[in-house]
Amino acid sequence: MDNNLFQELSEKVAHLPELPGVYLFKNENNKIIYVGKAISLKNRVRSYFQKSNRSVKVQSMMQKVASFEYITTQTELEAL
Repeated sequence: MDNNLFQELSEKVAHLPELPGVYLFKNENNKIIYVGKAISLKNRVRSYFQKSNRSVKVQSMMQKVASFEYITTQTELEAL
């Protein structure tokens, strides 16, 4: 992921709600490459953009992320 894209996505993360929900990471072809759930979308998605303490698997995935979407839910259970 280049610095411009990283900055753009990081700004989008800053505006995420602190609500439960589902997030979808997509590649440059708009194909979903990862689906996750969160108690707090903002906190969970932000953790992927912090370069420290990321596993090799997460580092590899984040190099392929070009965009993300999210869906808020009433509860974490609903996100399942």
